[in-house]
Amino acid sequence: MEKVNFVKNGELRLPPGFRFHPTDEELVLQYLKRRVFSCPLPASIIPELHVCKSDPWDLPGDLEQERYFFSTKVAKYPNGNRSNRATNSGYWKATGLDKQIVTSKGNNQVVGMKKTLVFYRGKPPNGSRTDWIMHEYRLILNASQSQSHVVPMENWVLCRIFLKRRIGAKNGEESNSKVVFYDFLAQNKTDSSSSVASGITHESDEHEESSSSNTFPYTIRRKP
Repeated sequence: MEKVNFVKNGELRLPPGFRFHPTDEELVLQYLKRRVFSCPLPASIIPELHVCKSDPWDLPGDLEQERYFFSTKVAKYPNGNRSNRATNSGYWKATGLDKQIVTSKGNNQVVGMKKTLVFYRGKPPNGSRTDWIMHEYRLILNASQSQSHVVPMENWVLCRIFLKRRIGAKNGEESNSKVVFYDFLAQNKTDSSSSVASGITHESDEHEESSSSNTFPYTIRRKP
């Protein structure tokens, strides 16, 4: 049976009702590892693209959805190990520690690493942070695998890019947190039954993979 290609013009197009939600382990073992060693993929569903040649909002695909790409890392310096992650309008900057990806077989074997990066507009180190997030997956081979396989020269990675949900963020523009203050004063100062209550809230900045929300807690109490 001929394998169906779900990538058209660099964009993932699935039939209605279908979703692509792989686990980290599946991305590394079923897709990235097969791509590194030029093995057949489970499905032609992830396009190949140099993600740093375009700004995140200019990459193909639906901006409202997670987008996946095979990409190769380009060295920032000829004899260095640092990657060049600069784009037309800014740069990707790593945040936090890399996460180990282990197999679910029970032997806790590390098969890959996941790096989280945030996109900044402008020039480093004075760029402005945006809500664009990238998860960069790379393959880890153990000693036996390295000896039994000829490791390709190309440094393939698998990238998952998405826009963190936030009110006011558009096309990579940074959404500033706002402080909202409510002060409810008693209408009649001589009325002992009235009270003063106030609430203050900050827009919360949660984990890179979750959306933020606004709440305005306040209460008005009256004595009997």
